[in-house]
Amino acid sequence: MTGNHLGAFLRARRARVRPAEVGMPSHGQRRVAGLRREEVAVLAGMNADYYTRLEQGRERHPSAQVLDALGRALRLEPDACAHLHRLAGAAPPAPPAPPVDTVSPALRLLLAGAGPATPAFVINRTLDILAANAVAGALFSPFARADNLARMTFLDPAAPAFHSRWGYTARTTVAHLREAAGHDPDDPRLRTLVAGLSAESAEFARLWAAHDVQAKTSDTKHLRHPRTGPLEVTYQMFDVRDAPGQQLVVYLAEPGSAAERGLRLLARDVRGGPGGADDGDGAMR
Repeated sequence: MTGNHLGAFLRARRARVRPAEVGMPSHGQRRVAGLRREEVAVLAGMNADYYTRLEQGRERHPSAQVLDALGRALRLEPDACAHLHRLAGAAPPAPPAPPVDTVSPALRLLLAGAGPATPAFVINRTLDILAANAVAGALFSPFARADNLARMTFLDPAAPAFHSRWGYTARTTVAHLREAAGHDPDDPRLRTLVAGLSAESAEFARLWAAHDVQAKTSDTKHLRHPRTGPLEVTYQMFDVRDAPGQQLVVYLAEPGSAAERGLRLLARDVRGGPGGADDGDGAMR
C-alpha cells in the first residue's frame, strides 16, 4: 500500500462525529469540526500517541480489537467498519484472486434469459458495465455511453433527469466505489477513475472526501425514462463466484405496476433486434 489510506479514512470519519453525539464535553473554541485525536483515543480506550501514529501512517498494523474499538468510537456503520479492517489489513478475506473483467458465456446466456422486462447487467468493482441484456441497454439509452455507472452519474448530462433522486444516487455511487477501494486501494483502474471524476466533478470530489462506505446489495431506484416516464424498480446484486469482483445486477418491477408496463414497453422497442445490447467492450449504445 503506497499511500496512507488508513490515516485518511480515520481523519475524514472523526471530522464527522460531533462531541455531543458521543457524550464528550465541548469547551472553548475548537479548531476541528469533529472529534480531536485525543477524544477518539479516549472513546476507543487507547493511548493518544498510538492513535496519532495510526493517523500519520507511522503505525499501520493495528489489531482487530483496536479496529473494532475505533469503529465504535467513530460510529461506523457495518460496511464502513469492514472497510476500516481491510484498509489496515487486519481482516482481509482469503487471499483475493485478481479481478476478472471477462464475462463468461454462461453468464451472458443468463442475462439474455432474464426475462423480456427484466434489465440485467454485470459490473466490476469499479462499476464498469461489462455486459448487459437488451432491455438494460434500452433502459440506459438516454446516456451517451453506458459504460461505467459512476461516470454516467456524474459526467453525463442525462443523469439528473434519469435519476429522480440524483443526490441520493450520487452519494451511494461514491460509497460503493469507496467500498471497492478497501479491496485494493492502489488499483490503477480505480485510481484513474477517481482522479478523472474528481477533476471533472466538484460534487464527486466532495463526496469522495467524505469517506462514506456502502456495499452494493439491494435498494430501490427511482428513474425517469423519456420513453416511459417514471420507473420505480428494486435491484438485487449477486456475486459471480467464479469471477472475483464481478456482480450481476437485476432490476425488478412490481408485477402489474406502471414500472413493469414501462419496462415491457422498452422490451417491445428492442424486440426483433440483437439478443443483447453489449457491444463487446462493456459499453452499451
